[in-house]
Amino acid sequence: MSYRVLTVCTGNICRSPMAEYALRAAAREAGLEDRVEVASAGTTGWEEGNPVDPRAGALLARHGLDASAHRARAIDAQELAEADLVLALDHDHVEPLRRLGGADLAGRLHMVRDFAPAPVEDTGIRDPWYGDESDFETVWEQIQESVPGILDRIREDLGVRGAR
Repeated sequence: MSYRVLTVCTGNICRSPMAEYALRAAAREAGLEDRVEVASAGTTGWEEGNPVDPRAGALLARHGLDASAHRARAIDAQELAEADLVLALDHDHVEPLRRLGGADLAGRLHMVRDFAPAPVEDTGIRDPWYGDESDFETVWEQIQESVPGILDRIREDLGVRGAR
């Protein structure tokens, strides 16, 4: 069975798909694609069934990532329970995840920016939906900054206890 990573934002059309595709590509480049599954979901069903935001899709395409098959969905309790690593994109995602996952999330729920190479003052990644392309670039940079640390965590978890 694979090690499961779940990225979570509000509607699952901007931040969490950007993190999903970035982590999936990084896992592939690190030779972990056969051991690591990456998915994304939203804390709400507001955007359920919608494709990735066009601005996020364009940014991903500029980085060689095709998110055209993505469809937004809300997280469910079973998927949350089965995830080895749950990555919230902003602070307002943490409490809905804790309500859904309970004490079982201890040690598995983190902010994406918890894995930045140096401590950051604010670990939240703000919603770019209300902004312009530069806001999407900022989100991408914040995610990319954290990817190596997230991969280190995944490698550590795989090495210590193997995939679930």
